[in-house]
Amino acid sequence: MSFTLDEKYPNLYKIVEKELAGFTGHTLDHIERVWKTAMKIAAANPEVDLEVLQIAILMHDIAGMKEETDNTGKTDHAVLGAEITAKILKELKYPEPLIKEVKHCIQTHRYRSSNEPKSIEAKILFDADKIDVLGAIGVARSFMIAGDIHESLYSFTPLKEYIADNLVGGKPDGRIKDVSKHTPNLEFETKIVKIPDKLFTDKGKEIAGVRIKFMQAFFAELKNEINADI
Repeated sequence: MSFTLDEKYPNLYKIVEKELAGFTGHTLDHIERVWKTAMKIAAANPEVDLEVLQIAILMHDIAGMKEETDNTGKTDHAVLGAEITAKILKELKYPEPLIKEVKHCIQTHRYRSSNEPKSIEAKILFDADKIDVLGAIGVARSFMIAGDIHESLYSFTPLKEYIADNLVGGKPDGRIKDVSKHTPNLEFETKIVKIPDKLFTDKGKEIAGVRIKFMQAFFAELKNEINADI
């Protein structure tokens, strides 16, 4: 790629950089990785509007800190982020058709949501964003976030009990109410292990399949070591 996101969209980049300050696990590094993965997926889809996709990638977590600091579970950073982004793009005089498409991408990018991506740009953002929680990067991010919000290393709470107590609606795909009760293995069991089957693009599924195997082996080993089985 002959440019970086901060070079192509300097005004938007500065806004996002400010909003994501202190948001562990969803930093600008995350956005750069999502962008690189998305470009690989987009290469197999020549109909993609790259400007829509790139702006959506840059802005997709802009409301992340607002959700992270709300222990009620009522703030959805995808929905709120789409509204914030639309307002910013209007102020910067971006065309309405582009704003509409970017807004859809952001609204539908999260896993725990009933909003399904329809456009190819939204599907690619969804896939690339989810791939970034898989593999070695996924393990590293899980524990970065866990440390930042003082989660435990591992939880032996039965999965059904945890879902009923701490996920909105008592559903496996419900948003987390209290992140302090969450742990990396619960994140893996309630969300991450299901990701490969939820992706939309062939290339995304291919990448995810490789990475999920690594994570399954890691969490099995972690459990064994905590139990002193090895």
